[in-house]
Amino acid sequence: MNEPVDASPTAPPSAAELQWAGELLQTLRTEISRALIGQQAVVEQALIALGAAGHVLIEGVPGLGKTLLARALAACVNARFARIQFTADLMPSDVTGHALYNLREERFEIRRGPVFCHFLLADEINRAPAKTQAALLEVMQEGQVTIEGQSFALPPPFMTLATQNPIEHEGTYPLPEAQLDRFLLKIQIDYPSAAEEAALLRSVTGGRVGDKLDVSQVRTVADPEAVLNLQHIAARLRLDDAVLDYVVRLVAATRQTPGFAIGAGPRGGIALIRAARAQALLNDRDFVTPDDVKSIAKPALRHRLTLAAEYEMEGAQVDEVLEELLRRVAAPRM
Repeated sequence: MNEPVDASPTAPPSAAELQWAGELLQTLRTEISRALIGQQAVVEQALIALGAAGHVLIEGVPGLGKTLLARALAACVNARFARIQFTADLMPSDVTGHALYNLREERFEIRRGPVFCHFLLADEINRAPAKTQAALLEVMQEGQVTIEGQSFALPPPFMTLATQNPIEHEGTYPLPEAQLDRFLLKIQIDYPSAAEEAALLRSVTGGRVGDKLDVSQVRTVADPEAVLNLQHIAARLRLDDAVLDYVVRLVAATRQTPGFAIGAGPRGGIALIRAARAQALLNDRDFVTPDDVKSIAKPALRHRLTLAAEYEMEGAQVDEVLEELLRRVAAPRM
């Protein structure tokens, strides 16, 4: 799949660029689906985050394919992949790296940690204490790591795919708001449908020994340069002022509705626009519509909002209050 040449990094994408990007996204979706049966909405959201150059927090009960999704996405791209199992005794240096004194040469050497990769799977991120979680803040925001006062840039593209279990709280540490805000999307994986579960059982138990994660059927269809090109194309999609105003009003409404004690900050609006552009690209369009914003609003905002105490006591969910807000804020007609 040849990449188109972009004459201007700020001009709207050409027809050739849009066709190439659309074909690449569809190919990635097909390849990921070879490993992850069903969960098409989840796969689309992961691809949106990839196209928008963002990080994702994947939440779901054990056994729904959170780790498999991350591995399958990384397998599609010929890039460096690393996995960190977050535990209570994991140290920040285990993530970023550390300085080690070389006795033979009588000098310090930098040993780079697993974070120096293109795709980082932070498995069960909420099992590590706050200081270890914070080790990812600089990496996710600035694409660099500071070790012993020296900064090291990570090779682009860099994407963190973090997983967490929403029902098991013993031995876990809630992610601080500053950490959550670094994730472009919070993806929630639910139970599969009956047909999807039947297909899953048939696939996993048919001639396989054990239940190891299998991504051997996933073909490598892109490289880091192709992913960067995809992200540049998505960033240049047209955004009408009316859609921009709609995003501003949506984010402002989260701060004013009584259902939320804490609304979304400016980064919430930025995430909405970035994700909506990638959503439009996934839908083979060169412009963003209000429906693109609506369709990605929950994954882009749910982790940036805090329910009001009275709503939480009544058993309300963030997505329910957000759904009502989306109905109440008028979308522009286009």
